[in-house]
Amino acid sequence: MSTATKNHIGRKISRIRELRDMKQEALAAALGISQQAVSSIENSETIDDVKLEEVAKALGVTAEAIKNFSEEAVFNIIGNTYHDQSSSLNYYCTFNPIDKIVSLFEEKEILFERLLQAERDKVTYLEKLTNS
Repeated sequence: MSTATKNHIGRKISRIRELRDMKQEALAAALGISQQAVSSIENSETIDDVKLEEVAKALGVTAEAIKNFSEEAVFNIIGNTYHDQSSSLNYYCTFNPIDKIVSLFEEKEILFERLLQAERDKVTYLEKLTNS
């Protein structure tokens, strides 16, 4: 990418709009201008800061993000974070869900028995107190 392209704000706006899967008409509607005006903005090498802020807000990014946008950086991020999940990652269950349910049920029964025994001990203690 040449230096002229790197500093061409209009092209950066265009690429961000395309990456967000937004048509010029949608951006125009968000800005309250015509599609031809959006085309003119995207063909402009510079844009005033007030208009840049409006465009950034409509695109859901900051003005700084537009100014510093680099297509190479986007591709590097995608290239470094996307992995083919079909070959390297295993997202299958590593346990039998039914065994887990049975185990949880048995654990619940044990806890219930302990609670019941604690209540029996309380009743016995209270009976002993009242009889004394």
